[in-house]
Amino acid sequence: MAALYIVATPIGNLGDITLRALETLRGVDVIACEDTRHSLRLFARYDIKKPLVSCHGHNEDAAARRIVGFLEGGKSAAYVSDAGTPALSDPGARLVRAVREAGFPVIPLPGPSALSALVSVSGFGGKSLTFEGFLSPRAGRRRSRLKELLDRNEAFVLYESVHRIIKLLEVLAELEPERVVLVGREMTKEFEEYTEGTAGEALRFFEREPPRGEFSVLVAERKKS
Repeated sequence: MAALYIVATPIGNLGDITLRALETLRGVDVIACEDTRHSLRLFARYDIKKPLVSCHGHNEDAAARRIVGFLEGGKSAAYVSDAGTPALSDPGARLVRAVREAGFPVIPLPGPSALSALVSVSGFGGKSLTFEGFLSPRAGRRRSRLKELLDRNEAFVLYESVHRIIKLLEVLAELEPERVVLVGREMTKEFEEYTEGTAGEALRFFEREPPRGEFSVLVAERKKS
């Protein structure tokens, strides 16, 4: 069937791929990847050999037209980002929109996500949650957006790189030092680690322990007085 399958892939541990994802990746005619070189590691692990199309943030529109062309020719396609569920702080949304507008079905294959994984181990509860993903690299915009999120008094999740995690925690500690956070580092990987405490405590921890890896940060609701 000519369709696009949006396939979630492991966020670190390659064993987290689902059976359905493997079956689909082996069955489609072509696989679009955020980074073909990155995805080849996963494909080699599971002996998946398919034609690959590069589809990343800088060429997504052109890649989408190419994928639509495959579908119009009666072929099926899958899309994988570097890790986790595509279109969550990763490319994929423009590809999905182009395929839908061309009249072809888009089928999700749910699976790994740093967002859901972090929330599941937080124990924070609450009915509302905002997923913000990566904040702007510009200091002023980052600070103003963080203040907006904190003022809502709802839990929210951020993604951050090793290069800016300290800066993020510095602003959080400045704005609301007692706000509780859970920081997930290298999730599902060998050196997986979770650090819970106030924003001020988290900042002091990572100032003592030089950060490494990739980070997801869950900021809890403000404690009730």
